[in-house]
Amino acid sequence: MIRCPLVDILDAPDPTPVLDWLHRFSAGGCDDLILLTGEGLRRLLSCCERHAAELKAEFVARLAQVRLVTRGPKPVAALRELGLKPAITADKPTSAGVIARLAGLDLRGRRVGVQLYGSDPNRPLVEFLENAGANVDAVAPYVYADAAADNEVRALIGQLAAGSIDAIAFTSQAQVERLFKVAGTHRAEEDLRTGLSRTTVAAVGPLVAEALRVRGTKVDLMPEDSYFLKPLTLLLAQRLGRG
Repeated sequence: MIRCPLVDILDAPDPTPVLDWLHRFSAGGCDDLILLTGEGLRRLLSCCERHAAELKAEFVARLAQVRLVTRGPKPVAALRELGLKPAITADKPTSAGVIARLAGLDLRGRRVGVQLYGSDPNRPLVEFLENAGANVDAVAPYVYADAAADNEVRALIGQLAAGSIDAIAFTSQAQVERLFKVAGTHRAEEDLRTGLSRTTVAAVGPLVAEALRVRGTKVDLMPEDSYFLKPLTLLLAQRLGRG
């Protein structure tokens, strides 16, 4: 097995906007909260623990009072750790899935918190909410950072192009973006696409699969219902004859 950590997740570089949002939310500033990732909820809780410990209990108490909307299974799992569950879950774990679930609701005048993933402002979701008459208050509790040096990623691309890798698994959109970014910077796009075309490509869920497909990469494996690492690993083991 070859491991190449393409990205890392870090706390927001400036905690002040996150803390300001936490204070507004805990004071009753939102009627609804859309959680796009489990990581985001956990980072909000850890921000309280590091910078304003007394705020954590207020935040969790307020979570129990608002209408919670989740994009996929990971924020549901994070809520379960707090003894909570969402009122609304997207049928498809995408931002478009969230929009589809909310489209039939009256959002006029609703104060909607949106937990973003990374630094992506998620304009489609935010614009949908604003056009529906909601007042949006978004928070970005973490960022993606490059964790592997370019030469490590370039080596991976070379191994893919040489056909020495049987399968590659992607567990986040950020990994896909990083891989193709390095390939573009070093003029290795053709090598990357050739390598991926001859390799079994696995995606942990539909968001990651779509990130690959829009870049011209076929996706061979993806869990059907449970978008977690274990089901992905089981699929790979079966495909490679090790299950």
